[in-house]
Amino acid sequence: MHTLRPPAHTVGDVLGSLRRALITPLLKTALNLICSVDASEYRAFFDRIKKENFKNPFIIALNHINFLEVPMLVTNAHPAPVTGLVQAKAWKNRLMGFLFDSYDAIPINREGSYLQTFRKVHEAIKKGFFVCIAPEGTRSGDGVLRKAKGGIVQLSLITGAPILPIAHFGGQNFWHNIKRFKRTPFKFRIGRPFRFKIQGPPAKEEYPAILEEVMAQIALLLPEELRGEYADSVNKDSRYLEFFDI
Repeated sequence: MHTLRPPAHTVGDVLGSLRRALITPLLKTALNLICSVDASEYRAFFDRIKKENFKNPFIIALNHINFLEVPMLVTNAHPAPVTGLVQAKAWKNRLMGFLFDSYDAIPINREGSYLQTFRKVHEAIKKGFFVCIAPEGTRSGDGVLRKAKGGIVQLSLITGAPILPIAHFGGQNFWHNIKRFKRTPFKFRIGRPFRFKIQGPPAKEEYPAILEEVMAQIALLLPEELRGEYADSVNKDSRYLEFFDI
């Protein structure tokens, strides 16, 4: 495990930042027209990051309900560089592809090589991006936490990037509300960042327990009825996680 420091900015990085600065207010306004967003905890975290001049990027671990959460996260963190994983087929829509490219989104092909995705995530983290990853892998639709996959554990161990748990809820009612021309209340909760206590690769049989502890930190932030697969995990003691404050 090692500590990352973002490299010096290139011309491309500067142009990308300018592009995001132009697009973010427009995207944020559009999102606020359809949702009533409470991201006060999330914005406060990035205010502390800026105040403390904390340079190391995080992996953001969050639950996955629908298409709303990543646009909400990237716009409410601005100007901090936040990106996420997006299905590669989404680039077929030119407008969406333009937006994804503007925020350096990382394409993921579910039928392709996960090793390639790992490399792209690693590159984004080395450039200083906070990368949003939904360990569930697929959208729940109803907001109830599903069983997760273990890639986030490997990414954190390989890159040395700590994990920031974030939960959101309200978005599960979006399609119901928009049909009735109602704004959807959408709330973010933020947990304590953590690293893993273990040194070096864990034993294969340890991965499920490590992943359960990661998901418990997301479940802890959700209403009880949405904790799903990890409802009982929130009451267990942590063996693998080392928490810290900003």
